Amino acid sequence: MTQIPAAPTAPEWRITPGLTPFPEAVDWMEARVAQIAAGEEPECIWLLEHPPMYTAGTSAKPQDLTDPERFPVYAASRGGQYTYHGPGQRVAYVMLDLNQRGRDIRAFVTQLETWVLTALDSFNIKGHTHPDRVGVWTPRPEKPPLPDGTPREDKIAAIGIRLRKWVSFHGISLNVEPDLSHFGGIVPCGITGHGVTSLVDLGLPVTMQDADDALRRAYIQTFGPLAER
Repeated sequence: MTQIPAAPTAPEWRITPGLTPFPEAVDWMEARVAQIAAGEEPECIWLLEHPPMYTAGTSAKPQDLTDPERFPVYAASRGGQYTYHGPGQRVAYVMLDLNQRGRDIRAFVTQLETWVLTALDSFNIKGHTHPDRVGVWTPRPEKPPLPDGTPREDKIAAIGIRLRKWVSFHGISLNVEPDLSHFGGIVPCGITGHGVTSLVDLGLPVTMQDADDALRRAYIQTFGPLAER
């Protein structure tokens, strides 16, 4: 993995309780990104939960929104296709300055993937990435294979980012204990055959605080220091 240098100032680690509406989150992110680019505010990792909704990335296909009346649908400027956000899913918005960390988008995405994989490993979950499927996946050997014999895998985390003046926003979402039936109104990330899972669905009694602690430790291990709480 290409190592991205750490920025001179440690990012803020910010957690917002409750459910944050998506438009409000986007407005806050865009303001913070502008401040980071101008050197007025430090980088930020922002953890939150959203009310139930679907978001459409820049590659979303209309036919993949199979139940448009189920939840609100928002256009998102991130890469990727349709995804679901809702209670029980930890969203981590990543506002990092790649001007300071090296302008290498591929290495940055690899570090985001490594961050999630490292956090999952603390729960003894062996996730992996796939060259043809965005996000982080976990094998489900107890489920029957696909008709062509391909072993079943379920997605446990999604990744989608946007850069503005080389400052990132949007980020990752980790399924802790969302209602997995809510994914039924879309074709998640345009992928059929494979499914979606969560930490609790895999049989782990994990709380959101447990997930946050794992993400914080894994972030420091992958990216470097964070500002003190």
